[in-house]
Amino acid sequence: MEDLDKITLSSIYKHKKNDRDIFEELMPTKVKEVLLVATLYDSYSIVREGQFTDKIFGEFLQLNLYTYPRFTSVNSEEQAHEMIKQRDFDLVIIMVGVDKNIPVQMADSIHAVRQNVPILLLVNNNGDLRYFQETAENFDSIDRVFVWNGNSNVFLAMVKYIEDKKNIEADTRNGNVRVVLLVEDSIQYYSRYLPMLYTNIMTQTQNLVQDEAADELHMILKMRARPKVILVSNYEEAIQMMNKYRDYLLTVISDVKFSRNGQDDENSGIELLKYAKQILRFPIPLLLQSHDIRNAARALEIGAEFINKNSESLSMDIHNFIYKRLGFGSFVFKDEDGKPIMVAQNLQEFQEMFKVIPTEALAYHGKRNSFSTWLMARGEINIAEHLLPYQLEDFADSEELRNFCLDVFERVRIKKLRGLIINFDQQLLGNERYIVRMGKGSLGGKGRGVAFMCNFIENIDFKKIIPKINIRIPATAIIGTIEFEKFIEINNLYEEVYSSNDYERLKQVFVESHLSDSLQNKLRKFAEKMRRPLAVRSSGLFEDSLLQPFSGVYATYLLPNNDPDVNVRYKQLETAVKLVYASIFTDSAVSYFDAVNYKIEEERMGIVIQELVGHQHDGRFYPTISGVAQSYNFYPVSYMEPEDGFAVAAVGLGMYVVGGENAYRFCPKYPQINPSSLKDQIRDSQRQFYALDMTNSQTDLVKVGEDAGILKLSIREAEKDGMLDHCASVYDSENDDLISDLSVRGTRVVNFANLLKYGMIPMAETINFLLRLFREAMGSPVEMEYAIDLENGEDGSPTFYLLQIKPLIRHEEELDIELDEIERENALLYAKRGMGNGRVDGIRDVIVVPGDTFDKLKTKEIAEEVSRFNRKMDFLNKDYILVGPGRWGTRDSFTGIPVTWAQISRARIIVEVGLPDFPLDGSLGSHFFHNVTSMNVGYFSIPSKSREAWLNEEVLSRGKVVDETNHVKQIEFDENLTILMDGRKREALIHL
Repeated sequence: MEDLDKITLSSIYKHKKNDRDIFEELMPTKVKEVLLVATLYDSYSIVREGQFTDKIFGEFLQLNLYTYPRFTSVNSEEQAHEMIKQRDFDLVIIMVGVDKNIPVQMADSIHAVRQNVPILLLVNNNGDLRYFQETAENFDSIDRVFVWNGNSNVFLAMVKYIEDKKNIEADTRNGNVRVVLLVEDSIQYYSRYLPMLYTNIMTQTQNLVQDEAADELHMILKMRARPKVILVSNYEEAIQMMNKYRDYLLTVISDVKFSRNGQDDENSGIELLKYAKQILRFPIPLLLQSHDIRNAARALEIGAEFINKNSESLSMDIHNFIYKRLGFGSFVFKDEDGKPIMVAQNLQEFQEMFKVIPTEALAYHGKRNSFSTWLMARGEINIAEHLLPYQLEDFADSEELRNFCLDVFERVRIKKLRGLIINFDQQLLGNERYIVRMGKGSLGGKGRGVAFMCNFIENIDFKKIIPKINIRIPATAIIGTIEFEKFIEINNLYEEVYSSNDYERLKQVFVESHLSDSLQNKLRKFAEKMRRPLAVRSSGLFEDSLLQPFSGVYATYLLPNNDPDVNVRYKQLETAVKLVYASIFTDSAVSYFDAVNYKIEEERMGIVIQELVGHQHDGRFYPTISGVAQSYNFYPVSYMEPEDGFAVAAVGLGMYVVGGENAYRFCPKYPQINPSSLKDQIRDSQRQFYALDMTNSQTDLVKVGEDAGILKLSIREAEKDGMLDHCASVYDSENDDLISDLSVRGTRVVNFANLLKYGMIPMAETINFLLRLFREAMGSPVEMEYAIDLENGEDGSPTFYLLQIKPLIRHEEELDIELDEIERENALLYAKRGMGNGRVDGIRDVIVVPGDTFDKLKTKEIAEEVSRFNRKMDFLNKDYILVGPGRWGTRDSFTGIPVTWAQISRARIIVEVGLPDFPLDGSLGSHFFHNVTSMNVGYFSIPSKSREAWLNEEVLSRGKVVDETNHVKQIEFDENLTILMDGRKREALIHL
């Protein structure tokens, strides 16, 4: 394994090129500006009378070419030079008038000042062709001569001829684009051939991409992968092009007679096609064309097809050749005698028929390399390039060829999709390498995070960096926010949901309402295909966003998804989606919106549906390990730095960790360091875990809520399942130490020693590395949720699953606290462990849970009393300082006060106070913690009997008790308190 600390994101993040990426690189040079130089009469005839611009636009539009060049017309050499000074032109076309020398001289003068601009001559009639045909080689400044016969498609051919000439080298190198080599020396005929070739090639390519492109942009890009046409006029040029592009040739179309060694040769075309058959690694269609019909027999002798140049059906003959022989039409599977047996009209049919065609047909097409030719014509570059290097002789038999090709199809298909968000397809469900979209609109905050992680990890070859572990996301589908809007609209819920305060009633209304027909259809197909347990998670627009936290505010439902009746599975999934939609309107969510000054009407809900990580054990399902990690540690110890981050891990479902219950906390950079004493480790070890009940597939989600089907079990049950083998140690009382042998009797301590201390798998290294990469990629500290499956996965390695990622927002400003300047008798509080930064003014109220009346058996009751005070302060529009024993926001009611964020939303400072018999460690509740940091709420802890931090009871008693309940007091001071927080030193001071 490499030294991970030395690896930078830029050095390993390699965006894998799929076909779409390749298409974007093609055709880098476009002809956008054309200067047309013509006499006033010719200009009038072409540009005005002939409605030239409209015709050119029509030619491009008809071929779905979404950009077309702008033509600028001038009438003289002087005007041409003036225009060239003002604007950059990509092509100059000079029309030939009565005087044939003037255009040549004009081309020389333009070439002298703009040598990189190609210049084409356009002869106005066939009568002038002889002169230019005989003297064309003497024109150094002129690239080609064409003839205008009143058809504007010659301009399309001229533009594309120049573009192909400039782009062919890069396009063949970057995209394996095919090449059509046209050998023709007659100006008249290539002026006719090129428009026909381009029109047919682009029309056929357009037909293909309309059927097979993923979307309109993909269709436009895929057009760039069309074959390029290269025009040459003598034998030597043809040989040079053929040698240079031999691996990319799609076809060679050749005249019979043209220059060879400086002399017209009646056999040039025949010899050229013979040479092509000698040097090419596989056969390609060859076409010989001539006015002499007797050359048809010569073409047959060398295995080429023949077209009569004088044929009345020349255009149709060219069309048929391109459509049938170059792979643009349907793929016709033939038997060993060349007789058709099956016809595939598209790629999907091709792959299905490929599985069942006779071996003789495989051999027939394998010898001719028909498969790669047909695939390349369709722009399936990655598939074609995998097949091109192989010939039939490379395989033991035709079945081996079949299996190889099918494997290539599947590998390229998955590779093409990896890291992408793809439209819903039932056949593509259940894969961990991409995300399936089940509805349009935004993915929501959580969905966006999952999509980012998917794309991120698929563009890094982690196997080379951390070879002993797989890094994946669970199989994921996302319902876009548009479906939420449809749900509200089609059920006429808008007025009711935004005016009602009765959540229980709204929840029932949502469950009884209907999802859109399209979403119902997709969810049913999803339920048919997916049979593993599912997590249905919220993904609101504001959730896990970079600017607002909204963490843990909405609902998540876990489904066994194991009922044999698909209708039951579908109904459970549909209900879960509706309940997640309804969770926007819970009392806690509404309070949260008020706390952050957002309008609930602005929220839109997306849904993330993920396969649950884990395995089934005796009717319960859970992962070996789940956890949370943050790239910034607000409570560093020893020589750890805040930037080293921290992680929390537990056995079982992740709600145990995000709820803040007793779990194992460690620094992924220094996993062997545990600053807690042995006594504390035993006391704080995980005692229970969560699992999904697989014995009840029809749990009432509406009645029970998010905890439906959730089991809270003793950690001993996980040991019976064999899940503690690598996750726990045993307290050896004789040696007063922890050992890893679970066969020894004694107290179990879940500390993941085999994984973290002894490195059975690179768990800590993976977390540390990912935190660093994600922090750099997102430009802020991050929090990620993960799960680990220790069972052998791909390559026999365990799998590290990324579940969620969100920014961990910190607000910093320069602020120094000089304690010496403050008289201690006026200081209410001083803390040295915590987070928060800046000065807070305008607060004079303290909501406190006194230690002398605190009862750890009544923490849920205390939480309700705190919530009542919070509602009161919210009504009065007042913020306050919250002080109490143990952990705030924990799910474990025996280690602290289990408030939700909505229950303390007006608190600007939260203080945890340690008691002699009550453990105090910074709150581990991920969702609670995330909201605190994101909203820059001060969060500080004062350990019991600490000499470095204190809460001054005497100063607190100077305030007036304005309200109290059984366990909570509201204390108000006459003047505002001064609150100072130094985020760099992690200190806080509150004084009168």
